[in-house]
Amino acid sequence: AGSAGLDVATLNTTNIIDSMVYKIPVNAKGPIGNGLSALVLGRSSTTVQGLFVLPGVIDADFEGQIQVMVWTPSPLIVIPTGARIAQLIPFQGQSVNAEDKKRGDGGFGSTGPAALWVQPVTTQRLKLTCTVRNSKSKPTAVTMTGMIDTGAEVTVIS
Repeated sequence: AGSAGLDVATLNTTNIIDSMVYKIPVNAKGPIGNGLSALVLGRSSTTVQGLFVLPGVIDADFEGQIQVMVWTPSPLIVIPTGARIAQLIPFQGQSVNAEDKKRGDGGFGSTGPAALWVQPVTTQRLKLTCTVRNSKSKPTAVTMTGMIDTGAEVTVIS
């Protein structure tokens, strides 16, 4: 028995003055240890107060200050030093492509190319055709067409 996560607290006072995403340093640094990664999730008490912690992953090889991403739909929130706004849920990562690549302390980035897509929201079920190109693979391009449907608690990509 016991708690699934470890609460983390803010290192300094942060004033949330708009509805942008803020990165707030907390009292934890990577690597977490024992080859563990961690999920970053908001505490339920934080959400009830109108501050939303965006979920994140801390990789096992991340080195540096852990930061929590937050936003609010109701700006003008003061988060004091020492506020326990998030929790780390440790887990044993399952790496599909085990490259020996040093990640360092950058955080909030990607080690591969970005996959970006912007689509207007309509009342129709959305079908998307997407071509992914990679000159280093065979075939060099793959085209996919699929339906995308989102709801309050579910996203379907078929």
